[in-house]
Amino acid sequence: MIKKGNYIIYVDEFGDHGTQNIDAGYPIFVLSFCCFKVEEYIHNSVSKIQDFKIKYYNHDQVILHEHHIRKQKGDFSFLRTDQALRENFLNDLNELIVNINFEIYAIVIDKQKLTEKYLSPNNPYNLGMQFGLEIIYKQLVFNNDAGDNICFVFEKRGKKEDDALELEFRRICSGGQRVGWKNFNFDKISFEPVFADKRSNSTGLQLADLTARPIGLQYLRPNQNNRAYDILESKIKRIKVFP
Repeated sequence: MIKKGNYIIYVDEFGDHGTQNIDAGYPIFVLSFCCFKVEEYIHNSVSKIQDFKIKYYNHDQVILHEHHIRKQKGDFSFLRTDQALRENFLNDLNELIVNINFEIYAIVIDKQKLTEKYLSPNNPYNLGMQFGLEIIYKQLVFNNDAGDNICFVFEKRGKKEDDALELEFRRICSGGQRVGWKNFNFDKISFEPVFADKRSNSTGLQLADLTARPIGLQYLRPNQNNRAYDILESKIKRIKVFP
């Protein structure tokens, strides 16, 4: 029987991972890995999110989505109509994130620098995946979680995309695909990809969705006010920028 891991990891992205026609306004790709201790996630994270949703909606079926909250669209359109309500909502959401315990490991791929440095650059998503898995693996081994089975939860994007992502994930973990001169062995921990439907109402994926964009903006505009990043900063254990 596989020993269950002490952690569950939710992954979200922000930005286009293509290297053609790079957007000068956002020339990066961010992959954010949000790591929760399983017991903490079950007994703390989920219940806090449910309490927040019921407070503002009287049900828990709304999906927290950073883009929709920021643009005040869909389930968040009510934020346009009442300034006091909007401020309370955002303050409560910020406090919620502060009080939920998780760690963030983020990979920032600077696509402009990548294409300038390499004639045939690797796919930014694949690069982010490799670096993220390696960093988290080393941290879990350091935490003495060797021998565990750890699940990485991704949001479904489509069968073709999901199949390609799973193939790349397994190639990395088997040592069959990497960038860099040094071999990396994932022999002490079993990593497994899991794909969740956008409508699954996953607490972990919703929290991960709130992290990637602020991290990217902090890299691009470090001197600009970034309240969302300030809230996340204490949870960020490492940000790797490549190249």
